[in-house]
Amino acid sequence: MKKFAILPVFALAAISAPAFAAPGDSDTENGAATAEVVAPITLTHVTGAVLDFGTFTTGDTGGTVVVTRGGNGSATGDVTLVQGSLEAADQFTVEGDAGRRFSITTGAGSVSNGAATPVTMAFTTDARANQTLDASGDASFSVGGTLTVAGGEPAGVYTGSYAVTVAYN
Repeated sequence: MKKFAILPVFALAAISAPAFAAPGDSDTENGAATAEVVAPITLTHVTGAVLDFGTFTTGDTGGTVVVTRGGNGSATGDVTLVQGSLEAADQFTVEGDAGRRFSITTGAGSVSNGAATPVTMAFTTDARANQTLDASGDASFSVGGTLTVAGGEPAGVYTGSYAVTVAYN
């Protein structure tokens, strides 16, 4: 009878024993993580700079005044630049992380004569799409544009604005 009493004890011990994985069935390793913080990108409008479409006359049928990013002006249609007119591209500076590439986005705008019943003229802008900050983290760029003149606008000074955005690529 003793033989039968010992057998259930061995069977119970075998069933309740913890299972251990054989060597090579699992492994653990640590991964790596990193983060890089870069200098924020900062856009500054150059003091005194302006996208200047110059001084011009317009007939009844209108046309355009184009100012290149290099500041050269020209007129089309029934628009004539006045002798001595000084057209100019607008100027901006950018500061940020050295050697980093960034995009430039400019929006359309309009100029108005500010009269009680204002007269406006719309314009589009032209800037480089992308640029790279130099080794010091600096860059500059110019903005040209095309002013649409409907024709018959009254004489006067017209002013306005447009949006410029820079972002890291």
